[in-house]
Amino acid sequence: MSSPQEHLVAQLARIKELSGLSLRALAVQAGLSSSSLSRYLTGRLVPPWDAVVALCRVVGRDPRPLRAVWAEASKAGAAPPPRRNDLPADLFDFTGREAESALVEELLRTAGAVAIDGMAGVGKTSLAVHVAHRLAPAFPDGGLYLDLHGFTPGQEPLEPPAALGRLLAALDITHPPAGAAERAALWRSELSRRRALVVLDNAVDAAQVRPLLPGAGKSAVLVTSRNRLVSLDGVPPVSVEPFAAGDATDLFGRAAGLRATDDQAIAQVLQQCGGLPLALRMAGARLRHRPGWTVAVLAERLRDTSGRFDAVFGMSLHQLDPGQRRMFRLLGVLPGADFDDAVAGALADLPADRLGAVLEELVDAHLLRELSPGRYRMHDLLRQYAADLAADEEPQADAALRRVVRHYLAQAVAHDRTLPSPHRPQPAAGDPAAAMAWFDLEYENLVASFDAAVRLGEDEVVAELPQAMRVWFFRHRGTDDQTRLLEAAAGAAARLGRHQEHAALLADLGFARAAAGRLTEALAAYEAAEAEKADDDLKAGLALRIGLVRRDLGDLEGAQTQLRRARALFERLGRPGGQSQALAFDGWVTLHLGQRAEAVELARASVALAGGPAQVTGLVTLGLALAPDDRAESLRTLREALRLSEEHNLQHNQAWCHNALGVALRVMGSPEEALEHHRRAFELLEPLAEVQLEIDCLHAYAETCRVAGRPDEALALLDRIVALARELGRPHDERLAHAARALLTAGAP
Repeated sequence: MSSPQEHLVAQLARIKELSGLSLRALAVQAGLSSSSLSRYLTGRLVPPWDAVVALCRVVGRDPRPLRAVWAEASKAGAAPPPRRNDLPADLFDFTGREAESALVEELLRTAGAVAIDGMAGVGKTSLAVHVAHRLAPAFPDGGLYLDLHGFTPGQEPLEPPAALGRLLAALDITHPPAGAAERAALWRSELSRRRALVVLDNAVDAAQVRPLLPGAGKSAVLVTSRNRLVSLDGVPPVSVEPFAAGDATDLFGRAAGLRATDDQAIAQVLQQCGGLPLALRMAGARLRHRPGWTVAVLAERLRDTSGRFDAVFGMSLHQLDPGQRRMFRLLGVLPGADFDDAVAGALADLPADRLGAVLEELVDAHLLRELSPGRYRMHDLLRQYAADLAADEEPQADAALRRVVRHYLAQAVAHDRTLPSPHRPQPAAGDPAAAMAWFDLEYENLVASFDAAVRLGEDEVVAELPQAMRVWFFRHRGTDDQTRLLEAAAGAAARLGRHQEHAALLADLGFARAAAGRLTEALAAYEAAEAEKADDDLKAGLALRIGLVRRDLGDLEGAQTQLRRARALFERLGRPGGQSQALAFDGWVTLHLGQRAEAVELARASVALAGGPAQVTGLVTLGLALAPDDRAESLRTLREALRLSEEHNLQHNQAWCHNALGVALRVMGSPEEALEHHRRAFELLEPLAEVQLEIDCLHAYAETCRVAGRPDEALALLDRIVALARELGRPHDERLAHAARALLTAGAP
């Protein structure tokens, strides 16, 4: 007997069948995202009731009979994941801003967007976070937070494509499209069926924010910036001014723990603080830590210090001992955003038994915020002040920074060793999920540390850190920083005279470029790696990769030569997995050279050498080679490849298998059935940064559309190939697309 969720999935599948539409087309008609609809149809997620209603409306079906089924499935389904909340903690002593809070909340309800602007330290982020926490019940799908680093000292503002990548990763999309426009479209699509509040903090200008705004739907966005973003259409501004006397007095009193007040002295303190909440909290904390002081004494000390904010910040520093002041100064040069105890310990070269007290004192003085136990962040205004002090008073700042970048490298290496990888025989003991979570958490800091290592000339860190991130990068292909890091790392390894590392990094660089569809650049990296003193393992892998690039460039004979060289090297090394891959791709090339019988033998040999998901490549090649002569065996083989890909959650391979099924069914004379598989391939490709596979699938899909008598669809797909080929410098693909286009326009069958 089927479960309630299985019953609901069957009903939804019936709706899709009745619609006669592809998954993507049905999603568009119903106002859903393709990824959400895919999860509903596969039973990975119970849809909200309004999604069920929308699907029923597409096919003109009354949704009411499904209500009971949906209710049972909702009860029986897995417990929903906890509401995502990336927001920093709300301030316990948040003061005032009643009018601004009310206006921001009203604009979020009516316009779905608002931009808070004001000078540094005025409390923009605190207001945004406070409102976001107050409105949490209205946004059940979560609160997302992203620091755009518009004015963060020592960091460049986050570029929109990178920002979109991080926002999509927060929605568990780890393989975003490569292009900025495609990322923005996917971001809007994913938000359209959610009710989430997105806080975009510290924006530099409207151009940085514009691609990050949600589109249609019930989500909302709250932006903060020091600049007034008047050119953001549909995003009304709310300006935040320094506190007036009443709110400033209240906040200072809370921070200082005052019971009795000296109005004249308080007025003098407020004047020195300029109405800025950050300065008021720090001045209050200073007074609280000096029980023998009166407000008048504090006011006098502030007056005696030149510079209004230097006075407040400097007074807070005076309450610290020399070690605590040194820690504050060094934090001004720390790369990245937030940090943990261990990083602070490496920075100041402090043992753990002394470190806790130092950080606690900085938190108590409002010089540092503790975001969660053991994790900290410094306000940009304070960071700049600390960096200025470090430039004048810390001759050992570079030495401290070197300790930090080496610490991050050591941590990355330790976590990477616990991750399964073909590059190591056995992972170290540990929790691979926790290791990946660490890389996710520290990614921004790792990249910032890498850039700091480059500036410092720390070539060992520059060469080794991308290698320690290899597995993480492989699982997050499309990460914007990867190619840049690998290029710098290869240069560092060359300077160090590490020929094997240099070759391995060039090979990784070639792989990253090939995945992005930049074949000529990939080939250059692979050939440069070959020229180095690579070991036999790397030579075998390079021969395989060069063969694949030459195949994709249209040089089939050159590809075959490399693939057979790879096979011989893998055989000599006793590596059956590598042999299997070389045999399978050799079979694919041999098939396209018109030697079908030999291709079948090569593919069978590949499958015999491999096991589990490693058989997929051989099975796909075998299924394609058998398609003209043995329909049943071809389809059985390709479906087995798809089953293995699904069983092991290999989305890239699933897309490849569906595309191959489309090709085989077209060859067998079933173009309409073939089209369904091509459409499914593109649904799976949508969230992946797999330009190379996308181009392969576009060629096959266009040909199936031509055979199925759908010339307009075929032309649109060929136009997409031409655009990609020109963008990526791929003349072979452009020639193939133009040839197919000529066939269509000539009216050939």
